[in-house]
Amino acid sequence: MSCVPPPVSPATSPRPAPGRPRFRAALLAAPLLAALLGAGPAHATPAPAVCAAPGPATPTGQQWQAEPPLTIEAAAYTATLNTTCGPLTLELDGAAAPRTVNSFAFLAGQKYFDHTACHRLTTDGIFVLQCGDPTASGTGGPGYRFPDENLAGAVYPAGTVAMANAGPGTNGSQFFLVYRDSQLPPNYTPFGRVTAGLELLNGIAAAGVLGGGSDGAPAVPVVLDNVVVAKV
Repeated sequence: MSCVPPPVSPATSPRPAPGRPRFRAALLAAPLLAALLGAGPAHATPAPAVCAAPGPATPTGQQWQAEPPLTIEAAAYTATLNTTCGPLTLELDGAAAPRTVNSFAFLAGQKYFDHTACHRLTTDGIFVLQCGDPTASGTGGPGYRFPDENLAGAVYPAGTVAMANAGPGTNGSQFFLVYRDSQLPPNYTPFGRVTAGLELLNGIAAAGVLGGGSDGAPAVPVVLDNVVVAKV
């Protein structure tokens, strides 16, 4: 059974800062009622992740004036996110989201993601870890933007890898990893899935948000040491 996010008050739900890639939960009335009545199994609480202390932040912060030329093939690719908490392995869908995977592979090859912090964790409503911003502010990007892809019928179950954005057609470098089924609207390009390391993501979430609350920097710092993309 899918996990159902608890109700979020409109007065306290996250609001996007100008230009900042954000997203909100779309709550479904029937599943929410079932959750409030206690239907379905409870989620076991994972142990908090144990992460290595990150070294000095040394992101390149490089900027490009235009999206890179499309050089990938319509095929599956893998990506390994080597983090200070352990490795995450992704399968990227170059057929369904070619421009997204092409950009991700380009940035990884340029070492753009190296030594960058995953700057946002949500533990209420949408259940994601967001990464890919060298400024760790939520507003950084590579200098170019590209259109959305693969949105028809998009859903975001646990393990989904998708692009964060600040509105239609504003994809850059920021992406998020869904660690628990999320009721997001189909506005964020899904371009892959986690094939190994989902338990690690749940451990990062179990450690909570820095300073408390449910939306902010992870309490346990998570830094991408490097990202390696390869064709299957």
